[in-house]
Amino acid sequence: MPLFIVRNDIINMDCDIIVNAANSTLLGGGGVDGAIHKAAGKELKEYCKKLGGCRTGEAKITPAFALKQKYIIHTVGPVWKGGFFKEEEKLRSCYKNSLNLAKEYEAESVAFPLISSGAYAFPKKKAINIAKEEITEFLKDNDMTVYIVIFDNKSFEISKNLFKDIKEYIDKNYVDLHFNTYAARARQNIPAPPESYSKSADSLPDDYCESAQLPIDNYFETTELSVSKTQATTDLTCILNDIDESFSQMLIRKIDEKGITDAECYKKANIDRKLFSKIRNNINYKPKKTTAIAFAIALEMDIDETKNFLMKAGYALSHSDKFDIIIEYFITHNNYNIFDINETLFTFDQVLLGV
Repeated sequence: MPLFIVRNDIINMDCDIIVNAANSTLLGGGGVDGAIHKAAGKELKEYCKKLGGCRTGEAKITPAFALKQKYIIHTVGPVWKGGFFKEEEKLRSCYKNSLNLAKEYEAESVAFPLISSGAYAFPKKKAINIAKEEITEFLKDNDMTVYIVIFDNKSFEISKNLFKDIKEYIDKNYVDLHFNTYAARARQNIPAPPESYSKSADSLPDDYCESAQLPIDNYFETTELSVSKTQATTDLTCILNDIDESFSQMLIRKIDEKGITDAECYKKANIDRKLFSKIRNNINYKPKKTTAIAFAIALEMDIDETKNFLMKAGYALSHSDKFDIIIEYFITHNNYNIFDINETLFTFDQVLLGV
């Protein structure tokens, strides 16, 4: 089952269990801890009084009372003191113990805050790496949907060098139009403008640019269409010759060629097992673009393989889309870690890969 990064108030999460970054008394405090106690009602505090507190790194579970979730897991994160007092080890224990408790109570989904990264001053980059590592390790052998819930993308601090490299890559490759050749439109099943229209934005019908996903002001910013009709026909012929194999069939073939199991593939792609089963069992299944790209990442396809793979699902990578450029950046730099990619997409306010 997948790991998701979401921007939300953890109290509002639709899941079986939420995790509270509590203090050692378990009687409520400031921030998220106080908000959870307030939303759950006085019954939560009365229940917690019977638990005798909680030591750093450990976890205890209570009913959710007035909250819509079933349970609350309370775990006490370490205060950062320079890393000299086993803070990292204790933070790992918070995640391990909380996930094991969630499993014991047969939870299908659990939402975590970024433990200790607020008032306890644990370095955010270290905190997110520990969270990812422990959750990922747990999910190798367990079926559960896990969320890391944060308020803003500042909680994810990708390295300054990576941010700079990707920003420069976007600036270099980003163009403010979606398609500028007949061949590109053919690959997307987008019609060329009728020959009866002159080269002015005012002469195009309103529904053309909508169907082409093309800003009307930018269509005629392109130079003369330089791709010949012969070349466009050749590209389209290649597509038609390869059309017999569906996306689902191609995915299964690629998994076999890679020599990995189905489970290894969908877990590496951060895809839910049930969704993978639907794709596998439905030859005509059309996935979302993010799902298709996630599988391409899991199978470590190069950029040409990825484009061909996406074409099977009816999609393409475009330099008019920052999301697509970020994906292209990671593939061309041979970085196929989906959680690194999702952190970066989150930082740039883009949709994440997976379900």
